[in-house]
Formats: sequence, C-alpha cells, structure tokens
Amino acid sequence: MEAPDPMTEAPNLPPLLAARALRFSRNDEPVFGPVDLHVDSGEALLVHGGNGAGKTTLLRVLAGLLRADDGEIEIDGKPAATGDRPRFIGYMGHLPALKQDLGTLENLHFLCGLHGRRARQVPGSALAVVGLGGYEDTPVRQLSAGQKKRLSLARIWLSPAPVWLLDEPYANLDLDGINLVNRMLSAHLRTGGGAIVTTHGAYAAPPVPHRTLALASIAAEASA
Repeated sequence: MEAPDPMTEAPNLPPLLAARALRFSRNDEPVFGPVDLHVDSGEALLVHGGNGAGKTTLLRVLAGLLRADDGEIEIDGKPAATGDRPRFIGYMGHLPALKQDLGTLENLHFLCGLHGRRARQVPGSALAVVGLGGYEDTPVRQLSAGQKKRLSLARIWLSPAPVWLLDEPYANLDLDGINLVNRMLSAHLRTGGGAIVTTHGAYAAPPVPHRTLALASIAAEASA
C-alpha cells in the first residue's frame, strides 16, 4: 500500500472552541484574565482553581450567559455569534436548570424541544443511562441533590452540542456517579466532541485525553 500523499491530506481542523485574551470584571473588580484556551475535537480541558478564581464565571462567559470585558471567542474557527452558542455549546452549571414541579421525563422532553436532541437518543433512554429509570413521573422537587445532578447529566447527554461546559460535574455524586460522568465524557469525546470541566482538584482527572488550565484568584494575587 502506498503512503498517503501529504499534499492531499486533510488540513488541520480549527479548535471546536477557542478564546484569546479573555477578561471579565464585576463591579470594576477583575475576576479573571487575560485567559487563552482552546478545545479540540476529542479532548477535554480541565480548569482548576480555588474559590474565587473565576472558574464558574469563565464557563458562563464561554456559554454566552455573561459578556466579557475584552477578548475574543471563536467557535469552529469563526467569531462566536449569539445564535451559535445554544446549538454548539451545552452548559451544565451548579443550578440544575430544571422545572421543579414537572416530572423527570417531562423536563427532558421540554428541554429537547428548546435545544434539540442528539441523534438516536431519547429522553427515556437517557434516564436509564444516568440511573433514573423508574423515576420518569417523579417531580424534580422530590429528588435528592445527587438525583438532580444525574438528571442534569441526562440533559447534557441528550444535547446535540459538540462542546460541553461542565461546572463541577462531580459535586453531589457518589463514586458510581463519578464513574458515570467519566463514562459520559469518554463517549462524548470518542464521537468527536470536546469538553471544558471545572474542578477544585479533589477528584482525579477523568480518564480521557485532556489538558489543564489553572486559574488563580486575582484578589489573592493582589494581596500577596
């Protein structure tokens, strides 16, 4: 078999998500920045840092929920537009973003109606994947904190977005739940997706191709 001609090989693809010189302030006080990052297809970026380092704020800026003071964000090599974020980025924050009086299955159907659904996946199977089979009609307000986190994971699993932004996804989960997050990340990356995951560093890095980004508290640095 002949070696492939390098002139005919596919060019390098741009990162799924990239940011350059990103800065954010609140009430004229800097929270983070400047930050440079990128996430390629098939890899995760782990963002470490203590309380006040700006991990959650960084994800919210990338998701389009907050506006950066300065810097650029690109999606698939192009400047990020407002309409691109919902279909390209799946965000899971500290709050579950669920309707408390609806059942688990109703919540997933509602969210799929808003954001679309991954091909060949349905809400009922997503509940089974995260260990909530049998809870289809249970109102969210009756779930434990760990079960609500699992339901949020089901929502992310159903998302067609190629980039996942996961803010402390291991919080409120037992060992089985932590392994569930790792399996979901592995499956997502195998299909060409990417992820940015924040953590305090209390958990081992997920067993997936990854790089790390350390955020230091600007307030702590200023007082040092």
